[in-house]
Amino acid sequence: MIKVALVGAGKMGVSHLSILGAHPEVEVVGVCDTSKIVTNFLERYSKLNCYADFEKMLDRVKPDAVFVAVPTKFHYKLIKMAMDKNIHVFAEKPFCLNTTEGEELIALAAKKQLINQVGYHNKFVGTFKEVKRIIKSGMIGNVYHFVAESYGPVVTKSKQSSWRSKPEEGGGCLMDYASHVIDLVNDIVSPITSVKGATLESIYSNTVEDAVYSVMSTNSNVSGILSVNWSEETYRKMSTTVTILGSKGKIISDANELKLYLKDENKEDYTKGWNVKYITDLTDQVNFNLRGEEYSAQVDYFIDAVMKRKPNTINTFQQAWETDKVIELLKQHR
Repeated sequence: MIKVALVGAGKMGVSHLSILGAHPEVEVVGVCDTSKIVTNFLERYSKLNCYADFEKMLDRVKPDAVFVAVPTKFHYKLIKMAMDKNIHVFAEKPFCLNTTEGEELIALAAKKQLINQVGYHNKFVGTFKEVKRIIKSGMIGNVYHFVAESYGPVVTKSKQSSWRSKPEEGGGCLMDYASHVIDLVNDIVSPITSVKGATLESIYSNTVEDAVYSVMSTNSNVSGILSVNWSEETYRKMSTTVTILGSKGKIISDANELKLYLKDENKEDYTKGWNVKYITDLTDQVNFNLRGEEYSAQVDYFIDAVMKRKPNTINTFQQAWETDKVIELLKQHR
């Protein structure tokens, strides 16, 4: 059994807590949150040990691993505190508020040989995993352009007063929404290294951006367009789509459906012309499905890495830091 503690029992924290609680090889040994309402509720209706002080929790319950699901401004301090005590870390996205903090944490994780993962769940979505496989196989030839989009109804009125409206806490469409899309492009195409121009536009918010639009390119000279808007009321929930153009074909994919156009016949089960596959064809089964298999799959992967059954190669601190670098570039070119 792996002993796991969690800090930050908000929306994502409670999701992680539910998945961890259902994992057959995990013992949840502690939960930390500054809200007495939250900890009192958990203590009353569960057998969880709750704390208001993170370091005190770590010293008392001595976990093998910790899940960090607090606002981004606290990531550096809490992750460092855990790794200094030789504890493996899963942190929510984005990784850090700046790349300097991220570099230090990457070096510390490497020095102590600790498992490290950041919660970019799109890498565990079956359709996006298949997009990456198709591109790496060369099926659509040389990739020369991408369009990466994400839209949803997060901020649809003025006077927002949560952490989402505070840039110093990691709020704003760029850190919260666009980071997912940037990380996905970095993974399935190649890392973005150049931003030609960026528009960070406020629609309802006064202190942060609600939309991010940019022209960019990767380290393999693939050009691309980023279009992200979390004030899009025509969408019921967050929807992410990638369009990839190659010399031998084209891919259009979201989390539910993958459409592949091939100019030539292929040796695999895809044929010339348009092909369609659905998430139901491409999803691996998980022990506990909450909000989507990808959320459980990323937790399962982290636990497997801690138990040395799988390599620590997906959503590492290093990979999340590459996304943080693009976020800094977008801010510089706004």
